[in-house]
Amino acid sequence: MKVIWGIFKRDMCHATRNVIAVIVSMGLVMVPALYAWFNIAASWNPYGNTKALKVAVANNDKGYKSDLIPVRVNVGETIISTLHANDQLDWQFVKSDKAIDGVKSGEYYAAIVIPKGFSADMMTLFSPDIKHAQLKYYLNEKINPIAPHITDQGATTVVNTIDKTFAKTIAQVGLDLASSILHYSQSPQMAEYMRNLNGNLTTMADTLSGASQQVTSYSQLLGSANDIVDSTGKLLASATKAGKQAQNALKQGKSGATSFTSAGANVTSSVNTALDQVSGAFDQVAAKVNKAFDAIGKDSDTAASQLTTLSEQVSSSESLYDTYITSLNHMHESVEQLPDSDSAKQALLEAIDREITLLEAAKGDSQKLAQQLKDASTQVTQDTAAAERSRKEILNRITSAKQSISNVRDDYATNVKPKIDALASTVSTLISQTDSMITQLSGTADDLDDVTGDVGTNVTSIRSTLGTIAKKLDSSAATVKELITKLETGGNAGDGNSDGGDGDNDASSSDSGESDELRALATANASTLSTLISAPVALHRVSVYPIANYGSAMAPFYTILSIWVGAIILCAMLKVTISDREKAHVLGLGDTLPRVAGPSGPGNASRWGLRLDHEYFGRYAIFALLALLQGTLVCLGDMYFLGVQANHALQFLAVGWLAALVFSNIVYTLTVSFGDIGKAVAVVLLVMQVAGSGGTFPIETLPKFFQMLYPFLPFPHAIDAMHAAMAGSYGNEYLLDMVYLALFLIPSLLLGLVLRKPVIRLNNWVSRNLESTKVM
Repeated sequence: MKVIWGIFKRDMCHATRNVIAVIVSMGLVMVPALYAWFNIAASWNPYGNTKALKVAVANNDKGYKSDLIPVRVNVGETIISTLHANDQLDWQFVKSDKAIDGVKSGEYYAAIVIPKGFSADMMTLFSPDIKHAQLKYYLNEKINPIAPHITDQGATTVVNTIDKTFAKTIAQVGLDLASSILHYSQSPQMAEYMRNLNGNLTTMADTLSGASQQVTSYSQLLGSANDIVDSTGKLLASATKAGKQAQNALKQGKSGATSFTSAGANVTSSVNTALDQVSGAFDQVAAKVNKAFDAIGKDSDTAASQLTTLSEQVSSSESLYDTYITSLNHMHESVEQLPDSDSAKQALLEAIDREITLLEAAKGDSQKLAQQLKDASTQVTQDTAAAERSRKEILNRITSAKQSISNVRDDYATNVKPKIDALASTVSTLISQTDSMITQLSGTADDLDDVTGDVGTNVTSIRSTLGTIAKKLDSSAATVKELITKLETGGNAGDGNSDGGDGDNDASSSDSGESDELRALATANASTLSTLISAPVALHRVSVYPIANYGSAMAPFYTILSIWVGAIILCAMLKVTISDREKAHVLGLGDTLPRVAGPSGPGNASRWGLRLDHEYFGRYAIFALLALLQGTLVCLGDMYFLGVQANHALQFLAVGWLAALVFSNIVYTLTVSFGDIGKAVAVVLLVMQVAGSGGTFPIETLPKFFQMLYPFLPFPHAIDAMHAAMAGSYGNEYLLDMVYLALFLIPSLLLGLVLRKPVIRLNNWVSRNLESTKVM
């Protein structure tokens, strides 16, 4: 240790012997710091100074105007207006020719040209044939390697601005339109329109349903007609044979007509007799009513019993009316079978209907009479005055019933009987005409037989078509009714909760909630909502171990790099070997070693106690001191001169000190072991670490070779340790990186102390050959 200290003291004396030596020593300490500071300062905030980069913008957009909405749209003008307020780059607004020529000449780093149809292409978003709108971007990539990436970012900003502006404009127009529609929908005019629309839609739905029913009826009618056609075919097929039978039947029909006339007379007699009996029965009922009421007071129970019996008798007489009405209905049905051409048919039908009406009225009077008799049977035992009133009402009702029967008899004699007689005459005439018609029908039956088959086929096809039409009409009617329901629901929901009770149901409550949400959306700030729609996602950046600026982020790389450069400079400026004169002075042997020491070189004074390791550490001491001064100066300058972020200043300094010792020892060992070749190897290692340390780009982006080499280089561990000192350490990250960095001293010391001996002679031989060239 004494020998090592002696070598170090003599080196320090030589380094401070004169002013030039001191200046050179100070320069060796300051040069690495200057190298780091200049690089860090130059890259302090490069992306914050992009406003000086000139980028040309040329607008050739002709705009767009829709035929449907007469509003002119010019996206190019919007872009120019937006870029005027953007200071990200130095935007130059020029003509397209000048922009392109400026990129070629280097006046502009890039140019953005907006083509003529840009707005029209963007508006194809609302047409079936969508066309992608494109900006023309011209870029001069030879001016600077980084500038194209910065201008690319500017161009991307322009595109994003266009997208957001376009989306915001469309959204704002849509929201404004929705708001206007909502306000208009709540106006009295819109309410009137909705009422008219609902009325018209209801009419339309009813019309469609009616049309469907009519079509279905037509289809059923055609089905019946098809059956008739089939029956007619069979009928006509046997028409010839049936003709003779029909003629025989006609003869019987003539006899029947005569019988019909006689029957009409008999019916008339029977009706008159029956009606006279009923009228007489009412006279008897009136007499018995008077008798019953006269008995009131004497024997009320007997009077009540008599009135009850009379009520039952009157009720039983209602069957006569029913029998007569049934007969008239049968007659009505028989008359309806007559041909419409018969002039007596309609008059007789009207007479029969009137007769039935009169009978119904008479029947009603009888029923009321029966009820009054029944009520009177109860009153006679309770109230004498009320019983007297009932007598009068009952007698009046009997008189009314008799009058109804008289009306029936008179109407039958006046209207019905003459028309029956006329009908009998008409039937006789009809039978004669039918006889002639059957004779003609027998001749044409054979010709019509083939026609019925074709008609049946056509009717089946038509029925199928009509069925399809009916289904479509029903579907359309259902759709219209559903639309009416939705419109009414929407209108009710829009009216709020004006109806007081439990109201409709959960569905209308839900619709009201949706309407309230729509109303809130439409009445909100359209600009704020459109901005949200155009950019629904906002990036909230959360920095983990934040770094103040780009200069601070690059400081570890440039600091570690400068320390390695400083180590190379030290080995280039200072001698790594000790001369024999210095060895003799350190050993106290005078100015020269004894001749027995042999030729000058490492280890030649070992017999006097100056071993090879003494020479190694003795001369390395001054290298270590100057390297520590270099590391200290560059780190302190980073923190207190440039203002580089360092949350843990002492740890930051410790990284610089350890890196200075490791790097200086590696370069010193290479130089002392291999001479000038070792210096060249140190430079090669420097170049490899600049590329493969991950100081500028993530190691994952580098080629596979550098990714494999990465863990075996000292730079990455030193840079990572300095990053941890600056921004904070995750777990034992800082300590581990410091240990990994210190481990590089092991192979360096192994080479300098152990492996150096076998290569001394080889190094001496290489040095002699290089010196013999007189050039190296």
